[in-house]
Amino acid sequence: MRDVDEHTITDEVIDRFKDTPDPRLKQIVESLVHHLHDFVRDVEPSFDEWMGAIQFLTRTGQICSDSRQEFILLSDTLGVSMLVDAINHRMPEGATETTVLGPFYVEDPPVFANGADISAGQPGEPLYVDAQFTSPEGAPLAGATVDVWQSDSEGYYDVQRSDLEGAALRGRLFADEEGRVRFWSIAPTAYPIPYDGPVGDMLTATKRHPWRPAHLHFMVAAPGYETLVTHIFVAGDRYLESDAVFGVKSGLIDPFPPQAPGVAPDGRRMDRRWRRLDYRFGLKRAPAAAAAPAAQR
Repeated sequence: MRDVDEHTITDEVIDRFKDTPDPRLKQIVESLVHHLHDFVRDVEPSFDEWMGAIQFLTRTGQICSDSRQEFILLSDTLGVSMLVDAINHRMPEGATETTVLGPFYVEDPPVFANGADISAGQPGEPLYVDAQFTSPEGAPLAGATVDVWQSDSEGYYDVQRSDLEGAALRGRLFADEEGRVRFWSIAPTAYPIPYDGPVGDMLTATKRHPWRPAHLHFMVAAPGYETLVTHIFVAGDRYLESDAVFGVKSGLIDPFPPQAPGVAPDGRRMDRRWRRLDYRFGLKRAPAAAAAPAAQR
């Protein structure tokens, strides 16, 4: 077709993809063209605005590195990451809600025994965690692999600090016969996402803040179940209603109740105030496990 115009170009572009052999790729590309063209027709950008958009995306790619993924940050702050997460994690009753992985997860964290202190001596208010991992019906998942990680008392993760020689406030534990892990840490704090790049410029231009409410990360894996990626947020945090990446869900908020000095559940004597988290996590069965007859589970 020649002489395309603003009314005919969309159909012509979509037609050019008609021979795409992969049906899923064909569906995605055609939908992308359709929605992208509708967006352009809606906002009617000037040439300067269009070049500004191209330059923004160029800068977003240029700042990416092995330790920083600005496109994921852009996806997070536009709510796309949580939308994809919601579509892919429609949870049954009894299963814990998911949220975003975040940029600070580290593969193969240090392994700790139950009851250990994962803080690596970082200062902060002591936190005792007693978490249980079960099926949606409440059956304990003995041996489940539990990765945990969090910010420190100044709002940084260990990978952001050049003054640390190793991991801190992160680790891997294995659930006991009751499906439980117990460990000591410190109370997490709110922190800003990286905002010294193009995503930060976008937040500044739109009068948005970069802060995330205080939370503790969990990634839980058990045979026959979908891996659970979630946070537990601290009740009362000032950013619960305006999380920069839209990750807060009411069912994932816990008071982390403060405890008076005295003897902790593991016998440790505390001479100052501390906090505790008691939480049950339910894992969703993987599709093959969900389809198996109950007698075979």
